[in-house]
Amino acid sequence: MKNSNSSVHSDILVVEGEVDRATLSAQSFPSRTEILNWITSYLANLLEVDSDEVDISVPFDRYGLDSLAAVGLTGDLSDWLGREVEPTLLYDYPTVEGLVQYLSSNFNAQN
Repeated sequence: MKNSNSSVHSDILVVEGEVDRATLSAQSFPSRTEILNWITSYLANLLEVDSDEVDISVPFDRYGLDSLAAVGLTGDLSDWLGREVEPTLLYDYPTVEGLVQYLSSNFNAQN
């Protein structure tokens, strides 16, 4: 028998009109692979190359990303993730590989 005050929508528990925020956050945050694919696709589009030509171990500055491009990338990434990504992270984690590891480890830990 279903309680009239609770229901399940898209695997998110709703109780008396309240959404279980931990469940929503865990389900809505992209996986490491999704983050990696988004960043490599973004760079490929910016550089006008195929995604498979983006080497995730090469520093961002070797791809010619200046501070304006870093702000653009992190701004768009923030919008996509739904979380603030500081532009300085590209200096702290200067490769796609490092940035993805940081984002997937630290943002998933916040859920």
